[in-house]
Amino acid sequence: MSRTVFCEYEKRETEGLDFVPWPGELGKRVFAGIGKQAWQAWLAHQTMLINENRLSPLDPKHRAFLEGEMEKFLFGGGAEKPAGYVAPDA
Repeated sequence: MSRTVFCEYEKRETEGLDFVPWPGELGKRVFAGIGKQAWQAWLAHQTMLINENRLSPLDPKHRAFLEGEMEKFLFGGGAEKPAGYVAPDA
C-alpha cells in the first residue's frame, strides 16, 4: 500500500515518495510534504537548470544553488527559468 501526503506543491492529497530523495532537513521535508508528481516536475526543472546553466552536480556551489532552487520550486512557488531560456518544441 502506498503512502499518501498532502502535497505542498500541488495543494492536494497525493501519493507520497517511496524514500527521502535528498540529504538533510530539506530531504525530510520533501519526503513528508511532496508527492511523486511534484517530485517528477522538480526533476524536469532541475535537469533544465543543470543544462542551461552548465552546472555540475559534483560542485558544492552548484549543489547549494540547486538545493535553493528546489526549495523555491517545491515550497515557495518562486522558481524561475534561466534568462533567455526558450522551451524546446514538443
